[in-house]
Amino acid sequence: MAGKRKENEAGSSNDLRADVLRVLGVLKVATADQIQRLSLPHLTCRHTLKPTSAKQKEARTASHRAALNDLRRHGLAIDGGRTRRGEETRLLTKDGLAAAAIELDREMEEMGGMPKSAGRSGVSHAMTVNETVIALTRPKPDLNKVMGEPAEAIAAAQAAIDAPDGIGTLASYATEVALPVKGTWKNPGLGSVRADMVLTAPQAGVPLLFIEVDNCTEEAALIATKFDKYLRFFLRKEKDTDGFESPLWRTRWSAPAEEYERVHPPVLLVLHEAGPRSAKHQMTRVADLTRHRWQGRWHPKGGYHSYDRRIPIVATTLEELREHGPAGPVFWRFGRDHRQPLLEAIGNPRRDTYLARRRQAKREEERRREEKEAAEREARRPVCTECGQKFTDDRWEAIGYSRGWGERESHPRLCEDCQDRAVAAAARAEADERERQEQERLRQEAEEQAAAHKAGGWLSRFRT
Repeated sequence: MAGKRKENEAGSSNDLRADVLRVLGVLKVATADQIQRLSLPHLTCRHTLKPTSAKQKEARTASHRAALNDLRRHGLAIDGGRTRRGEETRLLTKDGLAAAAIELDREMEEMGGMPKSAGRSGVSHAMTVNETVIALTRPKPDLNKVMGEPAEAIAAAQAAIDAPDGIGTLASYATEVALPVKGTWKNPGLGSVRADMVLTAPQAGVPLLFIEVDNCTEEAALIATKFDKYLRFFLRKEKDTDGFESPLWRTRWSAPAEEYERVHPPVLLVLHEAGPRSAKHQMTRVADLTRHRWQGRWHPKGGYHSYDRRIPIVATTLEELREHGPAGPVFWRFGRDHRQPLLEAIGNPRRDTYLARRRQAKREEERRREEKEAAEREARRPVCTECGQKFTDDRWEAIGYSRGWGERESHPRLCEDCQDRAVAAAARAEADERERQEQERLRQEAEEQAAAHKAGGWLSRFRT
């Protein structure tokens, strides 16, 4: 025990330190409260009976604060300033980021950069990014870890478990991801864009989603220009490993193959009313300024909007996201007149329905064509002249190949069974004929011998 204390002076376990490295590896800068809610959400339920929210937070974050202190002593984490509410934040050093990459099983190039305000007082944007990750993932507590606690703690844990699921896990997210319009992934050129977050959760129906966060402090026009950079990034092409040109983003992330139209990956805009602007006004203004980037074209034949070469842009607020989660109808797809769950908002259900009908019609047409070809083939199928049965496919193929090959099939107008019987009958007849000929030969030899014997008797009497 003494040796462990010497290694981890604050008394944290290696598992807790790994939790902190994983969370900070994704979020880059975070409070102990955010780290705890993402990695061990059951602690939130376990301490619900503490008299004040401050004491609850102190109790549930104690273990992670100790782990953060140990990481700082080992040179893997440093102080990141305080939030506007006075909470301490921590961020990783270069060595800490490398250790986090190992924990997350990621290459260093996939770890993303540090937030612009990291290490400064406030870090309000980074905190909103973190809260967005928590609201999207909605971590579920382990009910087994609150068993034996008061009924209120168990009820709180059960309520969290019964709530609608989030999307993905912590490992599904990456923050501060450079999207180079020129240059390389590691060294993006001027004019490149940096995504606040990238979500990859194909198992949840979201193969790729870029996420932008705003505290309602930036001008709508400034936010709109970011989508111009997104488009430049989406349009950039490079040769893939197969030697063919494809969008640069497809060389890093997987996404469904393009079908009939080239729709760019969706972008989610999450607004938090922490600044002087109204989130509703901000959404409307950004939608107006980016119309040429997202507006679809009506497809009258299919009854849907085509978004070929357009960016699906969806917006919501952090407050609504916290309350309803990604499954709630709180996402506004620019150009639509109603709110939807996230999966519906980033998709195109009418187009999917049309394409499904089209694929079904194509399958039906193919089935009818195959049935017609099969019927025509059946009409050409030979019939045995002996028993009247249709030839099997093997028999039909055999007589077809026999033509021009020395007529290897002896009875091409007979089925296989009748041919076997005909061949057997011919063999018996041939054997019978050979036996008859042999009997005839023996008879003739006997007659010749008898005649010779008779002639010899006459000769002997004549001499006497």
